[in-house]
Amino acid sequence: MQRAAAQVLETTEITPGVFVTWYDAPELAANAAPGQFVMVDPGWESGAFDPLLPRAFSYYRFRNVEGGGGGERQFALLYAVVGRVTEAMAAQRPGDALWMTGPLGRGFEVQRHARSLLLVGGGVGVAPLVALADQQVRRGRAVALCFGARSAGGVFPADLLPPEVEYYVSTEDGSQGHQGLVTELFAQHLSWADQSFACGPVPMFRSMASAVRADGLRRPVQILMETEMACGVGICYGCAVFTKRGVKLCCKDGPRFDLLDVYGRA
Repeated sequence: MQRAAAQVLETTEITPGVFVTWYDAPELAANAAPGQFVMVDPGWESGAFDPLLPRAFSYYRFRNVEGGGGGERQFALLYAVVGRVTEAMAAQRPGDALWMTGPLGRGFEVQRHARSLLLVGGGVGVAPLVALADQQVRRGRAVALCFGARSAGGVFPADLLPPEVEYYVSTEDGSQGHQGLVTELFAQHLSWADQSFACGPVPMFRSMASAVRADGLRRPVQILMETEMACGVGICYGCAVFTKRGVKLCCKDGPRFDLLDVYGRA
């Protein structure tokens, strides 16, 4: 874990109000893995303590570039503009810097025997799933992604995924793909997967747990919890998660958890 100034390289709006920003900060990218996150400082270096608390963002993508002393790893964050911090992030220009701490948390863990991976998410929850898809496609595994949105305007663009990924879309209004919830797609494809991974809200996890119990085989599903974090390093105890193994901290013990450890009760 390190704290560093991440220099903005480029920012792109991929869907209305949703942005991707690439950063150059070798200290934050070198050992980061899909499912881990950074804490973004709102502006402490400038003496501005409003907003006071940092914000957590999952790593969305990594890329290697050639530099004078060899290869260098850069990273991207995916975020929706919903408040002052994300407004400031979207407004930054190439060359600007943003202080961050990372990599933090426990990332996804793919079982050695797993060959077919099913990913489930919606909105900006897709961020760590894209990082995982990039990694596992390179390692030769079959990857399918189920993405849910309210309407077609919020669907993650298919051309931003590796071409090897099987992509399934659901929209609540039926304007694209399957009409309904992404958890319905998950239930349809669960039997195909050796292992599943998800990032999203609590209702989605509860529905997924019901589908896993109905399947009967209790197939392994890892989830990334989206609990709000005040510190990101296990000091404030503000991100408690109740599991079958007792109370855990999302930032330190997670954000990766086994689905049925958290939502195993009927």
